[in-house]
Amino acid sequence: MHATFKSYAIGFALSVVLTLAAFFVVLRPEWFHMGYGAIVPTIILLAVAQLFVQLIFFMHLASETGQRWKLSIFISTIGIVLIVVIGSIWIMNHLNYNMMASPSMMNSYIQGQDGL
Repeated sequence: MHATFKSYAIGFALSVVLTLAAFFVVLRPEWFHMGYGAIVPTIILLAVAQLFVQLIFFMHLASETGQRWKLSIFISTIGIVLIVVIGSIWIMNHLNYNMMASPSMMNSYIQGQDGL
């Protein structure tokens, strides 16, 4: 698919539809007859669809024939993003686990301080 106005218009329309779908899935899940457990997987599915729309219609990744270096750079970028996201989730989980004291531990710490 070449970079034409038609391809950009289709990509824009699909992006708007996917964004609005994600918005209304969160705002009104009863419209889609889904429970609260299905909201997150639906949002992830819509996000992946949005990613492919962006790659195909705006970055024209599927239409290239000879320049595979863009694909290798894209795969490397995905790897770096995954490392950052998974690492951030891991760090936040461990900070939450290590920083949150139980109420009895907190009371004994406060009572053990000088002046209380």
